[in-house]
Amino acid sequence: MGSGPTRPMPTEAGILAFHERCEAFYPADAVNASVAQQRRWYDALCAEFDAPSPEGLTRRDDLVAGRIAIRRYRPAEVASETRVFYIHGGGFVVGSLESHDAICAELADGARVELVSADYRLAPEHVWPAAFEDCYDVMEALLADGRPLVVAGDSAGGNLCAGIVLKAKAEGLSGIAGQVLIYPGLGGDLTRGSYLEMAEAPLLSTADVDYYRDVLKAPADEPFAHPLRAANLSGLPPAYVSGAHFDPLRDDARAYAARLAKAGVDVTYREEPQMVHSWLRARHMSPGAREGFGQLVRGVAGLAGTCPSPRV
Repeated sequence: MGSGPTRPMPTEAGILAFHERCEAFYPADAVNASVAQQRRWYDALCAEFDAPSPEGLTRRDDLVAGRIAIRRYRPAEVASETRVFYIHGGGFVVGSLESHDAICAELADGARVELVSADYRLAPEHVWPAAFEDCYDVMEALLADGRPLVVAGDSAGGNLCAGIVLKAKAEGLSGIAGQVLIYPGLGGDLTRGSYLEMAEAPLLSTADVDYYRDVLKAPADEPFAHPLRAANLSGLPPAYVSGAHFDPLRDDARAYAARLAKAGVDVTYREEPQMVHSWLRARHMSPGAREGFGQLVRGVAGLAGTCPSPRV
């Protein structure tokens, strides 16, 4: 008799250490706790992986539409008028300007571009389409001065990024130079592919994905909420799509990148073979995550029309 399926796990020592360190702050069954507790755990986790700010980089907090808090990052060297709008992950339930502050700072510095992040409304207090509307409003405000914009996001932020870019195309909004989707959740079928193979993967399970979808309450047939349901992806801006092998969301990234390419969109797809969901936070302790982050910076720089910092 067989011993049954084993939990899929990477073998890289650095990412295994990252997983262990994460679960000390954010337990694997965190979604069973209250939302308030989830946010306390997540904030503590993010603080644990904070990193020094790049030399010469400045931050400025501001408001868009009088209600949406944003943070503007300007690195010591800016090599393009193109800006990046970064949308944080967190299952639509957790995350803030602070949670991804170090990631945003290093991305801006490495790609040598100005970057803006947003503190969009979270579920369950604010269900669909609150977060989507906030992010679209910020994108519109940033495009209003005529400067090109690369829209980027990880996880739930990758979902929001893809969704608002789809809406921008539908509404004829111009100026988006690229989209960057990092281990995005794009509305794939929870009963197939990586949702089965990686159902118990480290740091995000298929049950977690189901929980976050239920909390968000987006209509199942809404393509702006589930971009894989969009009928036509032609005419979208160039894309850099990053998937993680040990992640139930992996096939969403694969499928969307393939559909973009089939629709004639210039797309770069990179799958990190040893990475788990949320690997961006491991960039200072995992060789694979460090390499993946460097490639991400180069991808953003390419879409923004810059050469990345020689430190990358």
